[in-house]
Amino acid sequence: MRIRERLEKTEARFREIETLLVSPDTARSKFQALSKEMSLLRPIMEFFEKYKEIEREITGLKHSLGDSHGDEAMKSLISEELKTLEEGQKERENKLEELFLRDMQPDAARDVIVEIRAGTGGEEAALFAADLFRMYNMYCGNHGLKVEVMDLNPTGIGGFKEIIFGVTGDHVFNYFKYESGIHRVQRVPKTEASGRIHTSAVTVAVLPEVAEEEIEINPVDLRIDVYRASGAGGQHVNKTESAVRITHMPTGFVVACQDERSQQKNKTKAMRILRAKIFDFRRAQQEAEVAKNRKAQIGSGDRSGKIRTYNYPDNRVTDHRIGLTLYSLNQIMDGKLDPVVEALGEDEKVRLLTAL
Repeated sequence: MRIRERLEKTEARFREIETLLVSPDTARSKFQALSKEMSLLRPIMEFFEKYKEIEREITGLKHSLGDSHGDEAMKSLISEELKTLEEGQKERENKLEELFLRDMQPDAARDVIVEIRAGTGGEEAALFAADLFRMYNMYCGNHGLKVEVMDLNPTGIGGFKEIIFGVTGDHVFNYFKYESGIHRVQRVPKTEASGRIHTSAVTVAVLPEVAEEEIEINPVDLRIDVYRASGAGGQHVNKTESAVRITHMPTGFVVACQDERSQQKNKTKAMRILRAKIFDFRRAQQEAEVAKNRKAQIGSGDRSGKIRTYNYPDNRVTDHRIGLTLYSLNQIMDGKLDPVVEALGEDEKVRLLTAL
């Protein structure tokens, strides 16, 4: 198995975490992170243990086959059982590689914050931003993931200039890691009287959510402004200064939240978004230094290129990174995104195994 050595190192780490979690010397601040790491590793280790158990059975049967000498009936029975176990072991090996490559990548266990912004196309781009949010919301529902709207900037006819939402659940990042980039739509806009097909674009950014202790933000580096919320939001709109805008001076990032009635809740959400942005920014800098010539951007969070086109007249979705075309746009826009995500995952698996 190509990843056997890495699995054995992972197993050693799993045993180390087990020891640390029962040790009175382990700091309380590290306990939660260790528990999360252990829950991430457990399915892989349980499957690896089963794999090794079958491996031992196969070795034992091979020895028995060599010791059975002239007993042809016994040899036939052992050979049949050996064949069955070896065929099953090949399937387990593929599954083990899949689990390892999925769960051992950076951010695999993290929740995410997703930003959808209307780009080229004006009101039609804003309408498609709303369509993408609906697609992701239904996709999350299909997988038992929880969606929390953090901020939104609606337009008058049902679109969004921008919407930011958090997604929590099991292995959330793995569901969303291929979505960062420019999403292009080709269709006749509702606002188009002549029936001509327009091309519009929306940008999606997927940011891994980070804990407060992972990113140190100096309060001195922050400028916090409060103001009255505008747009949809209930009776508190324009009556209380509940909206919060936070500017991080060193990076220039500006985050605003006005979705909650409480100023404190809006500030908490804004800080969550800001931490994710700073984490993403710092990691991008590190990756740029390590691999300046890296061309493979799938799953890396790169948002500079067109990744997917949604063509409504032909009911067609094309993912440009792997040349995948599906004639099932209606189903995909109803949250059935799995065929696209699975194809991207298979492509990434092949590339990672090749690198190994």
